[in-house]
Amino acid sequence: MENILYKLKNLLPKKVFKLLQPPYHFILGFLAALRYGFPSRKIIVIGITGTTGKTSTTLLLAKTLQSAGFKVGYTSTAMFGDGKKEWLNDKKMTMVGRGFTQRLLKEMVKNGCQYAIVETTSEGVRQFRHRFINYDLLIFTGLYPEHIESHGSFEKYRQAKGKLFRHLKYCSSKYINDDKKVCKPAEGLNKLNFKRVKKTIIVNGEDKEASYFLNFWSEEKIICLEQTEELNSLVQAWQGKAEFIKYNAISASAKGTSFSLFLDNNQEGSIIPQKERIKTQLLGVFSVANAVSAIAVSHNQGLTIETIKNSLETVNGLPGRLEKIDEGQNFTVIVDYAFEPNALNKLFDTVEMLLENQAASHPELVDRHIIQVLGAAGGGRDTWRRPEIGKISGARASFVIITNEDPYDDDPQVIIEQVAAGAEYSGKQVEENLFKILDRREAIRFAFSLAREGDIVLITGKGSEQAICLAQGEKIPWDDRQVAREELKNVLQNN
Repeated sequence: MENILYKLKNLLPKKVFKLLQPPYHFILGFLAALRYGFPSRKIIVIGITGTTGKTSTTLLLAKTLQSAGFKVGYTSTAMFGDGKKEWLNDKKMTMVGRGFTQRLLKEMVKNGCQYAIVETTSEGVRQFRHRFINYDLLIFTGLYPEHIESHGSFEKYRQAKGKLFRHLKYCSSKYINDDKKVCKPAEGLNKLNFKRVKKTIIVNGEDKEASYFLNFWSEEKIICLEQTEELNSLVQAWQGKAEFIKYNAISASAKGTSFSLFLDNNQEGSIIPQKERIKTQLLGVFSVANAVSAIAVSHNQGLTIETIKNSLETVNGLPGRLEKIDEGQNFTVIVDYAFEPNALNKLFDTVEMLLENQAASHPELVDRHIIQVLGAAGGGRDTWRRPEIGKISGARASFVIITNEDPYDDDPQVIIEQVAAGAEYSGKQVEENLFKILDRREAIRFAFSLAREGDIVLITGKGSEQAICLAQGEKIPWDDRQVAREELKNVLQNN
């Protein structure tokens, strides 16, 4: 049946297919779930959505639950895991269709996983990939303009995310035993021998859209937010109706990020006798919100604060997220996934902090530079952000090298020129501190040739992605991290 639908799709004119897309994707979603036996009914499913932070939260939560002794499977932009093995995402897609997600969920169940973490995108929701997944907990990490051209407006983008939370109400109840395995108890008193998994929403209370997502139905709500002396309006609105997980005293350095944690459970004071100081190896103040979301789920699932703390403090990095590449060079190389304005600004905040720390410990290394290699995606993906990321890079990097990223069917040179226009607006001069190099490997090589001791070379836009996407669906194998390692070795050999 699925093959018949694919063939019909290819036979139809694009305009006709566009009208038939909703039922087409709905039927495909149902058939995939049916084919693999509706596996999400047999495992605790945690969905994570938001404009940014999804992947980091997914991997942090997976590591935390694994450290507590649970088998965990997950799907994310960076990696997949089925409870037995983990591998890099080579699909160029977060929420993969054509039955992949349902098949992976079945593998998780087969491998004895208690938890499945599903990074869930607005595009996946639009194509009904969420509809036949029985979610138990949903995490909202934050929302700001992204995929606007695809959705039509920010409001429609928000509504797409909202459909996931609305779906939670129609997900059937699950019962688990003491080992967190989903069971099928007989009706009546036998159910008392098992614990029902409560449908729960976890929201980043620092985001201005928090109230929108909190207003969807759930049996339990958890709000994560920074503790301040002023009484937050969100706290006032949800006091007594939600659990609060608060944090403050954030401290960031080149060695990691730490913060104080408070869990109050709607009661006066903390359920922990004293506040806990969490010290992570993760770089960047923005990593705290992701870590606290992972803490919220772990605490909700009965993990002790000691277990959570010990687990988080051992995580030393995430693939393609502020990942340092070190082959013995005397400058720093960082590969990061940031490809849109908000994330890029947060990344620069962290990188500038690293330079400040370096200047404090090595005063002889003065006037150090940030050298950035970046591009932008084609295929109709938010063309508005191309000059915007150029403006940010032009203002915050010393040298900007614009190159090919994922052009799809667009002309890569046109994309480069649009990004460059933003960098020029911020004052960069072509062939002086702004360079346009089509070949991505050549661009990375050139960045290394500019780098001096103590500089930071920032390679952004792809992270740990495993391919560059070209016209007509063609992909070429690619990994920024591997290419950076190869080119660094060449630099060291030639010096």
